[in-house]
Amino acid sequence: MAYYDTIKPEKGMYGNGTKSFTQILEELDPSENYKGSELEGLDAYQRQLKRYDIRVGGSNSDCVQKFFQSSDSAALFPEYVSRAVRQGIERADVLSDIIAAKTVIDGMDYRSVVSDPSDDDKQLKPVAEGAYLPQTTIKTSGQLVKLQKRGRMLVASYEAIKFQKLDLFTVTLRQIGAHIAREQLKDAVEVLINGDSTTSAAGTVSAASVGNISYDDLVKLWAELSPYEMNTLLAPTAVMTKLLSMSEMKDSRAGLDFHGSGKMITPLGAKLLHIPSITGNKIIGLDKNCALEMVQSGDVVTDYDKLIDRQLERAAISCITGFAKIFPDSVKVLTC
Repeated sequence: MAYYDTIKPEKGMYGNGTKSFTQILEELDPSENYKGSELEGLDAYQRQLKRYDIRVGGSNSDCVQKFFQSSDSAALFPEYVSRAVRQGIERADVLSDIIAAKTVIDGMDYRSVVSDPSDDDKQLKPVAEGAYLPQTTIKTSGQLVKLQKRGRMLVASYEAIKFQKLDLFTVTLRQIGAHIAREQLKDAVEVLINGDSTTSAAGTVSAASVGNISYDDLVKLWAELSPYEMNTLLAPTAVMTKLLSMSEMKDSRAGLDFHGSGKMITPLGAKLLHIPSITGNKIIGLDKNCALEMVQSGDVVTDYDKLIDRQLERAAISCITGFAKIFPDSVKVLTC
């Protein structure tokens, strides 16, 4: 059984196509061995931080130079960068509210599945004894999912930041993660509206009055999505202000929810999400349970060689993702 104070962290633990740095540490030093001890609740990477007495958060956080006190502790720095960026992605996360499934792959090629049943296929009609059951066809997509690489180049000399507190440096890294999350959201919305390589653009519904939106328009959008459930609405800033100004949004319960907690609701009970990147006066209505698949190649990738050997200088932080529609009819666009 390996213990955390006998493991030698090294840069060779990075770059494994199927396992992350933390996963490799966990294999060498399983967390289950620490049940009932003072280290319970820490993962293998956090135990290494404790071993080298590196505090990455709080008012008493250490400076960046603490990571480079030895070659072994320096090998922990890229994982710290990746974790901080992931925290930023998670804090700015909106994708989890619009994707039905997330698929993590090891590579750059991925084909999703396609199923586009007709209205007749969606009806489970009675079947006579001995008769064939109706079929639902699921097949592999004829085209690869388009993957986009999003990231930032981190440029700073070790001398410039070695006395910088890690707590503050983490804030900068989280902002990089937030930028990546917003760009991924733009990619997802683009697929919802215009389709992917194998599916067409979303069906459109026109508002009764150009430039305005009414409760009747939302009801029309809800009806067009049937038999799917309209449980999520996406709207840009201009349309969002019109929605919030509707009389139906000004009743007592809606007022208490919005003014008291900032939580936005709609008269139809769907979750309303503010997406500034949407262009034009449109609202996207979808069934988040079956509309979109997110495909991610690996995890957040940090250029570990430069971070360890050259003590920062220039390092690339990136994440590769793509999106594919699952059931095209589960998305409709209301233009107003």
